[in-house]
Amino acid sequence: MHSDSIEVGRFRVSPMTTPEAGGRFASSVSIRSGSGSATTDRVFRFKRTFASSAGASDYALIQGIAWARDR
Repeated sequence: MHSDSIEVGRFRVSPMTTPEAGGRFASSVSIRSGSGSATTDRVFRFKRTFASSAGASDYALIQGIAWARDR
């Protein structure tokens, strides 16, 4: 499931969640930069799981923002 993405400098940060067995949720984040044939998309998956989709999405968004701000 995709949540709303946000712009952080030259990056677009998009948190994502995936339901897992046992009712928990995995989180990942897509960090995109560039446009057209020069587009780069990095996807980070996190080992930690969450009790809710919202919690997983929030965690991914925070991690993505931190990564983008460090660049």
